[in-house]
Amino acid sequence: MPTIKQLDADGLRRHAPDLAEVLRDCVLHGASVGFLLPCPLAEAQDFWLSLAPQIASGERLLFVAHDAHGALCGTVQLVVGGMPNGRHRAEISKMLVHSGARRQGIAQALMEHALASARALGRTLLVLDTCTGFPAQAMYAKLGFAVTGVVPGYAALPDGTLGATTFMHLQL
Repeated sequence: MPTIKQLDADGLRRHAPDLAEVLRDCVLHGASVGFLLPCPLAEAQDFWLSLAPQIASGERLLFVAHDAHGALCGTVQLVVGGMPNGRHRAEISKMLVHSGARRQGIAQALMEHALASARALGRTLLVLDTCTGFPAQAMYAKLGFAVTGVVPGYAALPDGTLGATTFMHLQL
């Protein structure tokens, strides 16, 4: 099983190159997570570093998974900041596992960690979005997330074609 830990802003800065590698690998393998091909490493690293203020303030929690060899192989974020009328909920964001580490339970372990953290913070609703029909959707359903709705042509896939996005929720 992977080792899951939460990174603070300094940890994010230290691990930004590894996080960039995971992000880029996921985009190169078709993940629609906000980036288009060719997804340069510098662009991916800049994204991670841009999150440091939100991590430092506690608005966003960043969890990472390390494999048995200590390599950073996955990540997920729990966005807990928001407007006063939404402080009962949190959003799952950037659930990523390096292609070389998939099918080993890493994504599920990261998600279970994020769910436990949300519960510990008193959140009663989790929301997320995912590419319709991609393997992650089945994993989220297995964890109890229900489909809220599907929006066709919501986001560009890495190759620029538009794909449907499924919005999901989980009552904790």
